[in-house]
Amino acid sequence: MIALFFEHPYAFWLSLGGLLLAAEMLGASGYLLWSGVAAVVTGLLVWLLPFSWEWQGLCFAVLTVLAALLWWRWLARRPQPRVNAALNQRGQQLIGQRLQLDAPLSNGHGHVRVGDSSWPVIANEDMPAGALVEVIAVEGIRLRVRRLTQTPPAA
Repeated sequence: MIALFFEHPYAFWLSLGGLLLAAEMLGASGYLLWSGVAAVVTGLLVWLLPFSWEWQGLCFAVLTVLAALLWWRWLARRPQPRVNAALNQRGQQLIGQRLQLDAPLSNGHGHVRVGDSSWPVIANEDMPAGALVEVIAVEGIRLRVRRLTQTPPAA
């Protein structure tokens, strides 16, 4: 088998490339992809233009680095998907929500029902039960709300 690789060095590079690409498919997260591609390209070059082992190794190394750099450059230019900054921050997700007060706010403090939970709220004014409010900010664990002048929606 080793004699085959010495006699036909392109077989070594194509085999190495195939092994690296197969290992990549097993879950190397992209680390072996460009080395595998470089090995296959080196094998094709050696098949077309036979040259010494030293030059083959250098060709493989240069192609690996070049492919990885080109891939990195291409990834850097791609627009990155926006990560939802409010993910797992329930209070931040409530900003802009319109809610109806179940109980009146006294001294600007009270609670509002959101789904199956109760949140403490603060406001700049007292409000009666049933008032329609909008969440405008989150301050610690409290929701800052403001009164809406609209009538509450019918349930």
